[in-house]
Amino acid sequence: MESNNPVVLLVDPADSRNGHAYKAAVRELGFDVVSLSTSPSSTAADLPADPVGEMSLQADGVDDAVRQVRAAGFDLRAVVPSRGSTLHLADEIAARLGLPGNDPALGWARRNKAAMRTRAVQTGVRVPEFRLVDSLDAVAEAARDIGFPVIVKQTMGSGSYGVTVIGDAADLDAATKDLAVDRHDRPVTEWLVEQYIRGREYAVNFCSADGEHRLIDVWEYRRPDDRDYDFPLWDIVQIDGSHPDYERVERFCKRALDAFGIHYGPGHIEVKCSDDGDDVHLIELAARFSGGPAVPMWTRHSDLRPFHDAVECFLGRRPKMIDGDHGFRAVLGSVVIRNDGPPGTLVAMHGLDELRALPGVADVLVEFEPGDHVPTTNHNMCIPVSASVYGPDRATVLRTLAVARETVRLEITSDPAVLT
Repeated sequence: MESNNPVVLLVDPADSRNGHAYKAAVRELGFDVVSLSTSPSSTAADLPADPVGEMSLQADGVDDAVRQVRAAGFDLRAVVPSRGSTLHLADEIAARLGLPGNDPALGWARRNKAAMRTRAVQTGVRVPEFRLVDSLDAVAEAARDIGFPVIVKQTMGSGSYGVTVIGDAADLDAATKDLAVDRHDRPVTEWLVEQYIRGREYAVNFCSADGEHRLIDVWEYRRPDDRDYDFPLWDIVQIDGSHPDYERVERFCKRALDAFGIHYGPGHIEVKCSDDGDDVHLIELAARFSGGPAVPMWTRHSDLRPFHDAVECFLGRRPKMIDGDHGFRAVLGSVVIRNDGPPGTLVAMHGLDELRALPGVADVLVEFEPGDHVPTTNHNMCIPVSASVYGPDRATVLRTLAVARETVRLEITSDPAVLT
């Protein structure tokens, strides 16, 4: 395996929804791609074939990856993480090879929720009061110690899987019964129990180059009512500088990026602004792009080239995303049609054609078909219908979100066990 051109190493692009976009960006910037798979269940020969050809490596951990890259003698210019769950590996590989990357010593704090809270406390980044427990029996004690309501999370979970709000002591037994395994049915050995913060929640997107952070946008999670929730997705819409929370959220998130050693590339942060004051609390943080509709919408409705600019950051360059006008030509949003009732069998989805035809609606995603079992929607992997929404201003987007929600109706026959 050899290349006469300068090379960019992409870590786990085959397992990433953004892998092909990163590959295209690397090539358009004039570099060859080397794909590194860190998955123990595959080999380089098993990786999906690329139509234009690519070089691939399969490594068993950081030491093996560094050894293989050095042995290949590449003119390696950057290591770019492509998959959220292996960001820490990419950081360590980059550091060992003397290339730009985020602080590898803080990789665990950017991945594990309990370590994230500990790091935040150490650096003065406000987080909810929390306890780390290693048994479900200890959840009750921690909840009573903190005071209800609390929210319980698997420390290595993602997409809101294994997250639940416990409103009072009477809810403890029912709320904890589904927390014992992760979404791959593997046993869970530790949980984070933390104070539930009532207030407005935001998803905040950044790009960083050599430690300088540029805000891309802020999305507000809009809920149908003021009830406590464990899964935030309902209606989501961009806010701008006129919003009263915008500037303080930006300031807070920049401090968090510094505290967690995010110096290069994308950063995605979720925060809550409490109802009982002006406090901002860190909820989640990761050195990656948003997993929702934001990135593909940026490419259509702004001047941003997110994957090109991310690669530029890891090359040690200063991309347009840091200094340039982002050029948003629309306000962006998203609608999530959930099953908030009991689980059951999907009979029909009404209104999908009408939804697709609505002005300002794109990328309608349908995850279930008639005859499928549809669980109650409580995490990202069981959303029946979602769609991107855009418009010339926030008011138009909010109206489109409302019309979209009224247009779609799920017809579900509840499971017999729920009916009895």
